[in-house]
Amino acid sequence: MKGGIVRLQVVAMAALVCVGMWGCSDVTFEWYDERSKPSIAGFINDSFVVVTDCRGWYEDTETKWNSGYSTVTSCGHDRMMVYNYRVQEDGPRWSDSLTNKYDGRHWYQMTDSVFWRWNGDDLYLWKVGEKAHEMRLSRKNEGCSQTFEIERIHQWFDGDFIALGETFSMGENVCQYAVLDTIARTLIYKRLDQDLEWIKKCDDVRTWDRDVYCLSFNRENRSSSLLKNDTLVNMLENNFFWTAGAKLAFQGYMLLLERDVCQIVETDIDCFASASSEGAFFKNKLENTYITY
Repeated sequence: MKGGIVRLQVVAMAALVCVGMWGCSDVTFEWYDERSKPSIAGFINDSFVVVTDCRGWYEDTETKWNSGYSTVTSCGHDRMMVYNYRVQEDGPRWSDSLTNKYDGRHWYQMTDSVFWRWNGDDLYLWKVGEKAHEMRLSRKNEGCSQTFEIERIHQWFDGDFIALGETFSMGENVCQYAVLDTIARTLIYKRLDQDLEWIKKCDDVRTWDRDVYCLSFNRENRSSSLLKNDTLVNMLENNFFWTAGAKLAFQGYMLLLERDVCQIVETDIDCFASASSEGAFFKNKLENTYITY
């Protein structure tokens, strides 16, 4: 037995693999008692954050014919929790288990109240207060041949969503973004046309109404810029408190500038809190107080 593990006997099989003269393999599957360190999935508004964790597991496979074994570890039974990150409270306002999957994949924010993650080639969607459901997608390419791994999904034109990789590819035949239609359940990979060519300089992008908003980080002077339809509307300088590798992201209606939690007020960026990169730990900058869960 391994320390700190509660054997649930979810899967415990002996003689799973028997192949003639080579003998048998014993497989033991066990859940850890503790859950993983919580991580931030996104921000609902200027008061509530969504945090996710999962329960760790390991699987040992022992092969009798050569007295060897291998161990695989991951986590599953993912859980979502909604916390107040402006005022310290006793616990979450809401929590629920989402899936019984075993692959330990992270959840990401799609809108202010909808979150997503991959399940193989299909999409899992979860809305606050509801159950997660699976969406099977059909895929096609328009004007490009090589797709990319999707890491961000944000609101786009006409009720669709823009799906992005880590960066915009400059390769001639490589797709640069994709459009997700949740009604038709299609994911169409594309290259940027002339009207959208400018968003290549953006760290993250989304629409509000018919306007395209862009977050761009200057790594030399460590300033964050907000652009609307390729026009600069606001710039924040942080006196080098942001690291040179800072990442900027739209989080529903909120902005996450490295670890600073901000919102757009007319054309200004108001940063009022900060979030830890490890666990559910926040600082209310206005009150100079710390909130931890």
